[in-house]
Amino acid sequence: MHAMAGLPLRHLCGYALGSRDRTGLLWRERTRVNKADLVDALEHRIGGKKAAADAIEAVFDVIIREVAAGGKVGITGFGTFERVDRAARTGRNPRTGESVRIESTAVPKFRPGTAFKMYVAEPETLPKSGPAAARAAAGTAAEVRSRAEATIRANKAKRKAGKNA
Repeated sequence: MHAMAGLPLRHLCGYALGSRDRTGLLWRERTRVNKADLVDALEHRIGGKKAAADAIEAVFDVIIREVAAGGKVGITGFGTFERVDRAARTGRNPRTGESVRIESTAVPKFRPGTAFKMYVAEPETLPKSGPAAARAAAGTAAEVRSRAEATIRANKAKRKAGKNA
C-alpha cells in the first residue's frame, strides 16, 4: 500500500490546503482537477499509474459510447449522463449583427444525483476517505434522499424568507 493512500485528493494532487500552486493561487482558489490529477489520486488506491489511467479511460469510453448511441448512463449517488437534442434556432453574429441559422444538434447533459448534490451543499458531510467510508457514511438511499430533501426544503425556505424581507 502506498504511503499516501487515503489522503484527500488535494494532497494527492500536490496541493496542501492553503499552499500555492504554480500560478500563485491558493489551493482553495483552484477550480479544476484534470485527468492527470484523477490518475494520480486513483494510482494510490488501485496500485499503479497505468492501471489508474486505464480505469479512467475505460469509464470515460463506456460513458461516451453509450451517450453517443442515445442511451443514458446512471451512476447511483453520482448522477446521470444523457444525450439531449437541441432544436434548430436563429442566432446572431456578434460582429455583424446578421441573423444566422443554427442547425439542430445533439449535446451531452449531466444531471447530478441526490447524494452528489447533498455533498456539494454540505461538504462537511463528506466521508473521511475511500469508497467504503463513503458507502458507510451515506447510509441507505432513502436516508440520503431524505437528508437531501431536507436540505432542499431548508434552502427554499431561506430563499423565500429573503424575498419576503
